[in-house]
Amino acid sequence: MKTVTRVNITEAIYEKIGLSRKDSSDVLDMVIDEIRNELAKGKDVKIASFGTFSLRKKNARVGRNPRTGVEAEISARTVISFKPSLGLRKAVNS
Repeated sequence: MKTVTRVNITEAIYEKIGLSRKDSSDVLDMVIDEIRNELAKGKDVKIASFGTFSLRKKNARVGRNPRTGVEAEISARTVISFKPSLGLRKAVNS
């Protein structure tokens, strides 16, 4: 299975839309920055026909080091989760 990178996405924008490689990279950067900024503000980001990035609060808990068995406190934190849209799930599964 091949991993798609930022360079691959920039190249696809370049080929399909016809923007320069620099402009294609700038467009991708703007989209990623906007998603990052909205998540940093505590907002969920929904992209129609793609999916939703949402924030979840996780409580502090006691975990265990699997190698040594020593218990350690895992601090409370906020994590990002992604839920794909129905259209994306169908595309992946077909």
